Amino acid sequence: MPFFDLASLTKPLVTAPLALQHLDLDQDRREQLGFRDRIEPLTVRQLLSHSAGLPAWLPYTGEPLATQLRRGLPQSAHPLFCQGRPGTSLYSDLGYRLLAELLEQELGEPFATLGQRLTGLSPAPWGQCPMGIPDGPDAAAWILAEPSSAFPERAENLPHDANARAGMTGHAGFGATGDQMRAWLHNWLEEGFPTRMAVETAWAEDGAIWGLGLHRVFDGEGRFGQVLNQLPNRFSGVHVVEDTRFQSPPELPPLSSASGSPTEFWMHLAYTGPALFVRPSDGFCLCLLLHRQGPEGQMLSMETLRARRWEVLMEFLARI
Repeated sequence: MPFFDLASLTKPLVTAPLALQHLDLDQDRREQLGFRDRIEPLTVRQLLSHSAGLPAWLPYTGEPLATQLRRGLPQSAHPLFCQGRPGTSLYSDLGYRLLAELLEQELGEPFATLGQRLTGLSPAPWGQCPMGIPDGPDAAAWILAEPSSAFPERAENLPHDANARAGMTGHAGFGATGDQMRAWLHNWLEEGFPTRMAVETAWAEDGAIWGLGLHRVFDGEGRFGQVLNQLPNRFSGVHVVEDTRFQSPPELPPLSSASGSPTEFWMHLAYTGPALFVRPSDGFCLCLLLHRQGPEGQMLSMETLRARRWEVLMEFLARI
């Protein structure tokens, strides 16, 4: 049975549900997390909606994040070092790292244990290994930011994401088979997590709308809402599509600069290929379990990965 590295789907499927279940959304966590020089409050609500003003990504060194930020980083050297502004969404792995740390502090158990008990998904290291992909842009960024820290070694049973391999929890590190995913998504819906997460909370500079772990799907040209809006009205239920093909997908219509209008759907995408789409209003939930490896073993570009997801979505629509 195929096994998939869920990468950032860990955020909406593991970290956000645990945070919503156990943490106060609006308590100021500056002191608890070591951000003593920060002027603005630091809350779980901000962390869940990527609006805490944190950088998009930093290498995981094991030291407190506040200490790493005070040391300073070459922000102009790589797009992953872009600094956020409090109140404006900037997608960041670091906020979900802090959520995992808060959960461990308050519940007294390792994050992996908490997540596995809640979801039934598998924390790394895995017994069953997903299809591998080459290192992504985090390899070059790691060297720029932390030249004295070794880039985490790869292994078949460890996540593709370098920070997750190095031990940074919360943002990635879980994997699943299709059966595991189906079982958890049924419970995820029944427990009402999508409804709690699909609340407009913060806006990104590009117009994206973030809730508490999911963001709105738009219907502009080449965007996934253009396909999802073709679903029959009130078509509900959990649907998991496993696709392990490696051939290149057909070309897509270009992605327009205009995002279009927000739809009823919310989503999250994973660096390794999987994608999650949910319509909380009627309980429709679709998870695409894909690999990002190309026919020659290469890592697919973001545009080619969009085409693969698009192809699978269109095939799903054709079957219903």
